Amino acid sequence: MNMSWALVIWLSIGAYAFKMLGFVVVGSRKLPDVLSRCLMLIPAALLAALVFNSSFTSGQSYAIDERAIGLGVAIIAAWRKLPLIVVVILGAATTAFLRAL
Repeated sequence: MNMSWALVIWLSIGAYAFKMLGFVVVGSRKLPDVLSRCLMLIPAALLAALVFNSSFTSGQSYAIDERAIGLGVAIIAAWRKLPLIVVVILGAATTAFLRAL
């Protein structure tokens, strides 16, 4: 496991630990709506960081290659509200096709 994956995992653990600490400290009181909405966005932000890291880096440098184009196709498919499995298959198939060329 390279250092960036370890960092993402530790940040994920830290984010959830802070979330759980909030439940312990706050107890039965209700959190403000703004804070509650922000806490709900943490998993999506971490997933976006993982996707960005996997799609635009190669080793220790940035790289725009087939993976970026496959990600673009997947983003367009998701924007068109296609089912998740279709989005994943389109992105993977595009990447595989371009690598085969």
